Amino acid sequence: MSAAVATSLFWIVAAAAIAPLIAGSLRHKPIPEVVLLLVAGIVIGPYALDLAQVDSEIGMLRELGLGMLFLLAGYEIDRDELTGRGGRRALVTWLACLALAFAVVGALAAAGLVHSEIAVAIALTSTALGTLLPILKDRKLIGTPVGRAVLNHGAVGEIGPVVAMAILLGARGAVASLVVLAVFAVVAAVVAVLPTRILREGTALLAVVRRGSDTTGQTSVRLVMLLLVALIAVAAVFDLDIILGAFAAGFILRRTVPDGDEQLEHKLDGLAFGLLVPIFFVTSGMAIEVSAVVGEPLVLLAFLALLVVVRGLPVFVASRTDRASGLDTGGQVQVALYATTGLPLIVAVTGVAVDAGQMSNATASILVAAGAITVLVLPLLANAIVSRDRRPRTTSAA
Repeated sequence: MSAAVATSLFWIVAAAAIAPLIAGSLRHKPIPEVVLLLVAGIVIGPYALDLAQVDSEIGMLRELGLGMLFLLAGYEIDRDELTGRGGRRALVTWLACLALAFAVVGALAAAGLVHSEIAVAIALTSTALGTLLPILKDRKLIGTPVGRAVLNHGAVGEIGPVVAMAILLGARGAVASLVVLAVFAVVAAVVAVLPTRILREGTALLAVVRRGSDTTGQTSVRLVMLLLVALIAVAAVFDLDIILGAFAAGFILRRTVPDGDEQLEHKLDGLAFGLLVPIFFVTSGMAIEVSAVVGEPLVLLAFLALLVVVRGLPVFVASRTDRASGLDTGGQVQVALYATTGLPLIVAVTGVAVDAGQMSNATASILVAAGAITVLVLPLLANAIVSRDRRPRTTSAA
């Protein structure tokens, strides 16, 4: 490791260590740690103090962080829920979001106000489920009607944009991209069968894995990392975004341990949120061109408005018309606010578009900044609705 790489890594890890200290010192944690990580990345990045750079070594850690984020998101998804009524409704809602995004962005492009319209449209339909998971867990929403609805919309809001990226932003063309996606799905299905076949209850190999899980061998964690890296490698071979491989790995892991494994989950959380995921968010902040964001405040506000209109409004309408969801008006607004929260996929989509020369880094920076603002503001608004709804009601004396 060169001195430059070591110095950059030091500042990135220092930023990752300081962010939770600041977040923990704030009363009621009003600012999500993710936002603090992004801000720290901006400060140490090339567009501010220029203390750190993202080279190939740090880029690898960044990719692993993104992979762990989506593996854990895929692991949290209930497959039966996703393929059931709620999941189908979320898919229809996302398709409506995508159609609305293309209509709105197409109109803006015709007026010369937007370029790289495909990438912008896809970015507007995303939901940051991986980012929302810690917030939902902290607020004890997992398993509630709001939590289930957010998980459904969030899962489709992550898978849908990734598939759309592969088809619409790939260099192969739509038909060839669909064929490649189908082949990847077949490979992932084959990989999904292996853990349940090899690690059947009562087998000697499963006993070895369990014995090694509490030793320095940490066999269960290493096998999960093997699964993640294997699916990421398969995605890379097919020239697909690694998010797709990571999400597939999360689904396979949940299929392998359908009832969950609290001990394994704690270890994965420690590995992911202790190092790799913070590196992803800090380096994402380093890519934000501050001058471009500050110089175009109206464009930033326009992107924020588009996110609310394109993603939040259809989700609210879908929740409003779903009589079986058990959600009141406050819950419906909550689901819409959470579903509009987007960041990692906005980073991924804009990164692909910038690398392909279809989007400028300035436009990408504004989109990422808009995504960061949604992470900061919308969960706070959703939480305020919960707090208001939980206040004890007083009745006036007769």
